[in-house]
Amino acid sequence: MSKARTHHVFPASAGVPPQVGPFSHAVQWGDLLFVTGQMPTDPATGLLVPGGLVEQTRQVMANLRAVVRAAGAELSDTLMVRAYLTDFDDFDEFNAEYRTWFDDPLPSRTCVGVTGLAVGALVEVDLVVGVRGEGVL
Repeated sequence: MSKARTHHVFPASAGVPPQVGPFSHAVQWGDLLFVTGQMPTDPATGLLVPGGLVEQTRQVMANLRAVVRAAGAELSDTLMVRAYLTDFDDFDEFNAEYRTWFDDPLPSRTCVGVTGLAVGALVEVDLVVGVRGEGVL
């Protein structure tokens, strides 16, 4: 039995930043929602937010929340997180901010150090989210 696949691109009015490349903001396959890695860009301007890792991490979380909600789910439905940091010396600082995103039990997670990210970002995060019931997708 094949599952329907739905691709979503959301407008900035949904609080979602414009794409910086050719991709969908999210793709649903059955009851799974795959959320494209979000950058620390301001949805209103498309520009990188000022500040360091904490400010960028907070913007990434806001962007992820906007995509997930626009797709009819909540961050609390997250199953898997993949985080990318350009400086692994920021790992503890990232974790302190990340810990505020979810209640226990935490989703599974991978955190990877990379040599660079689009738009000069210090952090990028993508998600796999479980979609409860029918949702809007």
